[in-house]
Amino acid sequence: MNNTGHLAENVMHFARVLRSAGLPIGPDRVIDALRALEVVGIERREDFYWTLASVFLAKREHFEVFDQAFHIFWRDPQLLERAMAMLMPDDFATAPEDEKKANSRVSEAFNPEQPQAQKKEEQEEEKVELDATLTFSSREVLQHADFETMTAEELSQAKALIKRMRLPIRDIRTRRFHGDPHGRRIDMRATMRASLREGGALIDIKYRSPRWQHPPLVVMCDISGSMNRYSRVFLHFLHAITNDRDRVHTFVFGTRLTNVTRCLRHRDVDIAMTGVADLVADWSGGTRIGASIRDFNLHWSRRVLGQNAVVLLITDGLDADVGQGLAEEMDRLHRSCRQLIWLNPLLRYEGFEARPAGIRAMLPHVDKFLPAHNMQSLLDLASVLEGRESHRHAA
Repeated sequence: MNNTGHLAENVMHFARVLRSAGLPIGPDRVIDALRALEVVGIERREDFYWTLASVFLAKREHFEVFDQAFHIFWRDPQLLERAMAMLMPDDFATAPEDEKKANSRVSEAFNPEQPQAQKKEEQEEEKVELDATLTFSSREVLQHADFETMTAEELSQAKALIKRMRLPIRDIRTRRFHGDPHGRRIDMRATMRASLREGGALIDIKYRSPRWQHPPLVVMCDISGSMNRYSRVFLHFLHAITNDRDRVHTFVFGTRLTNVTRCLRHRDVDIAMTGVADLVADWSGGTRIGASIRDFNLHWSRRVLGQNAVVLLITDGLDADVGQGLAEEMDRLHRSCRQLIWLNPLLRYEGFEARPAGIRAMLPHVDKFLPAHNMQSLLDLASVLEGRESHRHAA
């Protein structure tokens, strides 16, 4: 390795960029990366790329950020040696056009800190605007921000809020009864048992009333490429729900169906997400909604949809099979549960129309069709499940 170059320094700068974008990279990873490059060499750009990826990436969900940051930082494909001899640019605003289209987390990581005077001036302007309207707060802005456009810091704040969220589902009346001194039904079995204790001389009438219990919640979340940014946030939401209540079953699907309920039951969210990433083999791939729901109907429906279960289906409805057999499977799923709610991030667009074949096949078989693209949509979902909104979507 050339001692006169700036390779070690640039690898360190690249690691700082990745850390600013949210990847957990410490000094030990930088040292390991330099040692790996000594073994592999830097003659081929592809070897250089995958060597850094193998050292810096610990989770599959970080690959997109790494890929975009790599092509921005090491942006000279013909002269890699010259690129590695360059220091990180001081002004990201002068970067090529492809850099400006990068993921917001990567863009934020490349942006240098603003001068203190400029920061102070912007803060004063923002303060004046907030004082004038008296209607916005940082939390309200965060609630209405789209998950896809959030920066790394905003995503971190959103996940912290999601961790404290609760999903209320109204209790339903079951066919079972329990002893209740104020009940309206006479419990003959309990009455006879009580009378036997007194030798039959006294008969103390016992009463019972219906038992109320919250129904099971079954969630099916799309993890295909078009849902990538949303599904990762939803998994944090589902982790909070799973650890808040019992009888929550979570499935993810892309080209196949995977049960991730056990992974999400772990209290530590990082360990839970790592378990999901290790278990799921079709992350950010295609979407076969009909085949996945058919698999659920055949192998899981009778196990988890008992006792008036509620089903949350989280997908954009863009089916690779063009809706083939989807209507029949959706109809069966709808008839197997008490309520089927479809959450679709595409509803964030005002001009949304049900044109894709998959969406047209699914709509007639859902009870509610709701958006799911920001914090406010999750709060609205909680209101719907709690029964504070009785609107039923007209399919």
